[in-house]
Parts: sequence; C-alpha cells; structure tokens
Amino acid sequence: MTDPRPRRPARPREEVLAVAMGAIAEHGLAKLTMAGLGKQLGMSAGHLLYYFGSKDQLLLETLRWSEEQLGERRRVALARGGAWERFAAYAELYLADGPGDPRWILWVEVWGRSPASAEIRAGQLEIEAPWQADLEALIEDGVAAGEFRPGSAEERAVQLRAVLDGFSVPLAIGLPGADRERSAARVRAVAAALLGTAGG
Repeated sequence: MTDPRPRRPARPREEVLAVAMGAIAEHGLAKLTMAGLGKQLGMSAGHLLYYFGSKDQLLLETLRWSEEQLGERRRVALARGGAWERFAAYAELYLADGPGDPRWILWVEVWGRSPASAEIRAGQLEIEAPWQADLEALIEDGVAAGEFRPGSAEERAVQLRAVLDGFSVPLAIGLPGADRERSAARVRAVAAALLGTAGG
C-alpha cells in the first residue's frame, strides 16, 4: 500500500551546507545536533545522517563547500596582474574578515577536532592543498618575472600561509586588539621580507 502523504523533496545540497555553516558558526559543532539542523531544514536527523554519516563528516563537507566557493574567486583573482598584486588579492581572500567569520569558525572547529580524527586530518590536508598550490605557483611566477627573490616556492608558501593563519584566528574569534587592517599590513611586511625583490 502506498503512503498517500506527499513526499517533501530533498533540500539541495548547497542549501543544507549553507544552513549547516551558519549553525556551526553561530553555536559551534559541539552544540549542533542533527535533529536541530534537520528541524531548520525541514528534514529528519536520519536523512542528514544518511547523507553525511556523522557530524565530523558534515563539518568537513561544509568546509569543503565553503572553500570551493572561495576557490572560484581565488582563481579569478590570481589570473591577472603582477605577482605582488596577485599576492595582495590572495592574502585578502585568505585573511579572516573579522569576528565570527563563518569560514574561519569552520577552520577553527576542524583544527580543534583534528588531533582525535584521522578522517578530519586527511580532509583538512585535502582542503588546504589548493591554497598551497596556488601560492607556490604565484611565487614561482614572481621569481620568473623578477619581482621576487629566488628561493623555494614551497617553503615560502608554507611560511606565508602560517602567517596568514596566525593573524586570521585572533580576528575570527574576536580577540581584543585584533584588527584586520593592521593584520593585513603585518602580512604584507612579512611577505616583503620573505619574497623581497630579485634585485633586493
């Protein structure tokens, strides 16, 4: 016998991930329940678990979706201009916007759960890889164009991303005294010291 009640269509994946991103940013993953998220979406907790398997997987998928969106913007920004101009665009996209930046709250959640989860660690490395690859390519282009000093693109990209991470976390969590404009200026100063110019 068929169920006469109309079936509610499944929510688009993007809608589920957008709502999850907002909920995680506002309340943190620890306070997020699949039942609560399902209620916001008009879906059952079982339906969400069917698609994501666990809260850790939901976190990773939400972060991956967020970074894919930003990746599109990064590819456009890095397609034009000189090396320093492109680095400025890269850093602008990378650095946290300010307190409660949803993308960065997701990263903080991932880092916090990473020590206890091989799945989270593997996902984190996979999601970070395009940022590293794009910065390495940018540095190599800058060296070839004579804008940056010769040196290891991989090592300097790792160092610059560590600096960007280090300034982004205080901004995202709203640490007193953290200021985006001042942080961006400090990132530029470190980049100038690391990359310099071919003649400098």
